[in-house]
Amino acid sequence: MKEKFIRTIFAIILALLMLNLAGCKSTYETNTQTEIKTIKIAYIPLTHAVPLYIQNELLKQNPQDVKLELVKFSSWPEVIEALNAGKVDGASILIQLAMKAREQGIDLKAVALGHRDGNVVVTSKYITSVAELKGKTFAIPHRLSTHNILLYIMLKNNGLSYNDINVIELPPPEMPAALSEGRISGYSVAEPFGAVSVANGKGKVLFNSQDLWGNSVCCALVLRNDFIQNNRSIAEKFVQEYVKAAHKADSKDRATLDILTKYLRTDSRVLELSLKWISYKNLKLEEKDYNDLSKYLVEMGLIENPPPYSDFVDNTLIDNAK
Repeated sequence: MKEKFIRTIFAIILALLMLNLAGCKSTYETNTQTEIKTIKIAYIPLTHAVPLYIQNELLKQNPQDVKLELVKFSSWPEVIEALNAGKVDGASILIQLAMKAREQGIDLKAVALGHRDGNVVVTSKYITSVAELKGKTFAIPHRLSTHNILLYIMLKNNGLSYNDINVIELPPPEMPAALSEGRISGYSVAEPFGAVSVANGKGKVLFNSQDLWGNSVCCALVLRNDFIQNNRSIAEKFVQEYVKAAHKADSKDRATLDILTKYLRTDSRVLELSLKWISYKNLKLEEKDYNDLSKYLVEMGLIENPPPYSDFVDNTLIDNAK
């Protein structure tokens, strides 16, 4: 009788142990299946990266199986270095820099644009024509930038060349002060730094980007190709959410402006003006626009062999976005 009782107790304990093990296995499988993948994207605080800011905030409110980690940098060379070293999976970056990096062997893919339009040529209030810039100093953020191409087109259209003005590279945050102090007579730069001079009354818009170059290409969202190949479903989900965020960004409503103030420490008047100039519609990079960009880069001697559209641009992700 005693032995039967002991066997019964042992059987009960064994059954409980088996149930516990089964429960542990089930929890492990659930956690594995719902594992959250973090994608790291580099950026510099600009209105050209607004879709990323909104995407990040939307994911915080409604978590998905993809987590976005935005990694802030203060210069483009730092972004390129992070991409090359694999410290980030992608970046919002000047597309010309990404093309140059691809030319130098860094396997990047442009999967979407950051914006449409939204660049301006700002000058001193006393400049009334392009001809008056002759002999003056004009600032750009980087030789490999749409802003430099816009300057080139503007001068060419008005019978001037680079030799007629003093072109310097200047960090974007320094440009408004340099214009106000008379150290430069004009500049072209990513937003919101153009809007700063206009909003404070120290400068004016001489040209909007679309006045000089229709369908101009500026910042792009790029991903490392190895990340796409090894994480195809994650990349698709990421771009899908990016497109949704871009639609939200283009509404330019109060909620969008509130999100911008979290990432850009700029007066709301400046941000509102900056948003008026920019569009987040149709962020697919078309072949004709890319080829126009490549033509300008070769013509200006900035890139010898731009990567072919088919090698550098991957539209399969944005094409699958709903």
